[in-house]
Amino acid sequence: MSGADFDAVVIGAGNAGLTAAATLQRAGARTLLVERHSVPGGCATSFRRGRFEFEVALHQLSGIGAEGQAFTLRPLFDELGIGDRLTWVGEPDLYRTVVPGSFDVTLPADWEGATATLEAHFPGNRARIERFFALVRDLTFWQIAAMRGTPADQVDELLFRHGLRPARDVLDEHFEDERLKAVLASYWGYLGQPPSRLPFQDLALVLFAYLEFKPWHLRGGSQAMSSAILDAFLEAGGDVRFHTAVDAILTRGGKVAGVRLDDGQEVSATDVVSNASLPLTYGMLDGLDIPGAVRADLASRRIGVSGFVLHMGLDAGPAELGFTTSTTFVNTDLDADRTSASWRTREPARGICVTSYDVEPIGFAPRGATHVSLMTLQYGSAWDGVEPAAYAREKFAYAETLLDLVETVTPGIRGVIEEVDVATPLTMSRYLGHPGGAIYGYDQDATESWQFRDSELRPHVPGLHLAGSWSGMGGFQPTLEAGARVARRLLRSKAA
Repeated sequence: MSGADFDAVVIGAGNAGLTAAATLQRAGARTLLVERHSVPGGCATSFRRGRFEFEVALHQLSGIGAEGQAFTLRPLFDELGIGDRLTWVGEPDLYRTVVPGSFDVTLPADWEGATATLEAHFPGNRARIERFFALVRDLTFWQIAAMRGTPADQVDELLFRHGLRPARDVLDEHFEDERLKAVLASYWGYLGQPPSRLPFQDLALVLFAYLEFKPWHLRGGSQAMSSAILDAFLEAGGDVRFHTAVDAILTRGGKVAGVRLDDGQEVSATDVVSNASLPLTYGMLDGLDIPGAVRADLASRRIGVSGFVLHMGLDAGPAELGFTTSTTFVNTDLDADRTSASWRTREPARGICVTSYDVEPIGFAPRGATHVSLMTLQYGSAWDGVEPAAYAREKFAYAETLLDLVETVTPGIRGVIEEVDVATPLTMSRYLGHPGGAIYGYDQDATESWQFRDSELRPHVPGLHLAGSWSGMGGFQPTLEAGARVARRLLRSKAA
């Protein structure tokens, strides 16, 4: 071990920061975890309003898998010693997806069930659906193989032929019915890009993850997961500082030497893992100019989309309100490009993700009540120029447009609202510390794919390690995995 105060400092207790810190500390590396907020988790947190607990951001968790068919996160949580502390809640459906007057389809979370449902709603397409799902499975297999290091000359050309193509082009090749294409592409809102710009490999990956390994939530919400990972870190002897920010990443001789906290205290460490955004991370470098390769990289990237969320505690059960699935996508029409363009404005919401956390209860609402969130994506720039005095009025006016849209599938929901809380991109920016309140990091288009970006691997500053959505794929599963992966790589480099 080094003679420094700590072997490693982890900046930010979001998903990647937590798994990085716990992995390091449990391996014997003396680790300090620094978090601006009062609780761990970043997006993976919850808060109370009245008799309700509100889930901040988790809608469906991929990567769990059933017992006996575990996917990547079950082994990770077992490795961290918390697998038996988490109670998973399975969801039988992928989603209900609705365009009023066009279609209303609930897609089961299994290949055959989804195929049969789609054929029932759009007769005559079974063979096409089966071919499409076969492509989803095959392409995802080769994508995972390539991401795990399989040499390019051993990867099926299927990945190179279709992976980076727009999802809309691949759907157009398989189907003629625009409604069917819209149903299959419904997860595009999770990925932050419309099908015209979304790489098909990303849509294929999320469909495979949820159809093969099912969508999950957990008892106690994402806060239970974050708290369990923090407990694993503390039980291993880790040190955490809440209500504390890092003002600077200190360097000496061109290498990381520690951090300076916002109270002026300097903490020495040979390695720093940053779960903060890349602009903030590199802006904190003290005593070292930002490497030219980093400047060029950052200049080529665009700050990604944020979100607008209406949290509601409702004085009625989900069945009374007509909620039959945990996740419902509601869009005004089939024009995804127009919907994504509207994210840069405050025009009425055109598409929302509705999550009812009590169809498969996670324990956040009293008996006979339900917690529901309505979310639409929106860029932080949509709130530029809003005067502070007008902010509350503007955010509640925009929230009404989400209610207008959800009432097309759940009439009368306004009449049972007991508690409400509204989060805008400015809220996301304040709590996460992310530019523009970005929830996925940079815009997740083809240029941000793993084929082109390697910033997680090479931050160009010895001792600095990057983990999280700003240096890889966004979302819960990818960031939880990224923190542990970066920590393992750091540990291997020290052992070499």
